[in-house]
Amino acid sequence: MSGISKSAAKVLLGIMLAGCSNSEAAKKKKVPAPEPSKQSVSATVAAPPPPPPPPVLDTQRYNRLLMHMVHDTAKFHWPVKTEYPLPGALLPFNRIIAYYGNYYSNRMGILGEIAPDDMLKKLMGEVKAWQAADTMVKTIPALHYIVVSAQGSPGKGNTYRLRMPFTQIDKTLELAKKIDGIVFLDIQVGLSTLQQEIPQLEQYLAMPNVHLAIDPEFSMKSGKKPGTVIGTFDAEDINYATKYLADLVKQHNLPPKILVVHRFTKGMVTNYKQIKIRPEVQIVMDMDGWGFPAKKVNSYKLAVVSEPIQFTGFKLFYKNDIKTPPWKTIMKPEDVLKLYPKPMYIQYQ
Repeated sequence: MSGISKSAAKVLLGIMLAGCSNSEAAKKKKVPAPEPSKQSVSATVAAPPPPPPPPVLDTQRYNRLLMHMVHDTAKFHWPVKTEYPLPGALLPFNRIIAYYGNYYSNRMGILGEIAPDDMLKKLMGEVKAWQAADTMVKTIPALHYIVVSAQGSPGKGNTYRLRMPFTQIDKTLELAKKIDGIVFLDIQVGLSTLQQEIPQLEQYLAMPNVHLAIDPEFSMKSGKKPGTVIGTFDAEDINYATKYLADLVKQHNLPPKILVVHRFTKGMVTNYKQIKIRPEVQIVMDMDGWGFPAKKVNSYKLAVVSEPIQFTGFKLFYKNDIKTPPWKTIMKPEDVLKLYPKPMYIQYQ
C-alpha cells in the first residue's frame, strides 16, 4: 500500500473487519416487539359480553292458552281479541291464586286472620290444589293487600278512607318473597279518587312484582258513606289507572302490570266498551260476590262474562260462602274451572 507501513495497514484492516462483523451481528440480532399499551390491554379485558336477546312473547302458546281458557270454544265474544301484551306478561301463561286482606283486621280476609307462616302454608296448599286441577297452566301465589281502606267515618279530609303505613306494604313484600309470589295493592277510595291515591304508591308500583287492584264497591261518587250503597267506577277511571301503570312500565322497562277490578253487579262499572286495553297492562274483572255456588255463578255470568273486557277472576270466601245452609264447603277448583271462561285470577278472603 502506497504511503502506509505494513504494520499500519494490518491495524486498519483489523478495524474494517471488526466493523463488518459488528454490522452483520447487528443485522442478525432480533429487535424486541414493543409492549402493548396499558390502554389496549384494559380495553381487551373490559370488553362487555354481547347483550342478551330481547324478550319475546310466545304468541303461539298465548293463543293456545286463550282457547284453553274458553274450553276451546269461542263464544259470547270470548276470548276477547286484543293487541298482544308486551313480553313478560303473566296472563294467560299463569293462573294467580291470591290471599286477600289487611293485617290490622281479622274480618277483612285471610291475611289478617292467622299467623303469617300459617297463612303462607295454607296459601301454598291452595296453589298446589289448583295446579293439580289444571296442569296446562302454571299456578303462582299472590298476596293481595288492602292498602287504602274505606271507612265509616270521614277522617282527615272528609274522604272516608284510611291509608295504611308503608311498613305494612314492606311486610307484604317480605312475605311474598318467601313463596316467590307477587303482590297486589288494593285501593278502596271512599270519597277520594284514584287520581289522589294511585300516585301515593308509585315507588311500589314501579317494582316488577307489584300490581294494582281497585274496588268500585267503595268508590262513592254519590257522596254517600261507604257501605250504605254500592259504589261505581267508570271506564274513565279504569283508563286512568291503566295509563298510569302503562307509563310506569315504559319508564322503568317493566313487564306488563295487572289491574284487578272487583265487580259483582253491572252497575259497579259503567261504559265498559270504552275501557282501553293496553299492551303494558292486563285487566282482570274479578267476580267479588259471596254466597252459595249458584248465586256466585249467576253473578259471574251477569256482571263479568256478559261484558267481556280481557281476563276474569273469581273470589272465594272461606266464611261467607258457607253461611247459607246446606252449603258446608266453598267451591273447589274443579267447580270453578267449569265456568266459561275459566278465571285466571282466583282470590280467597
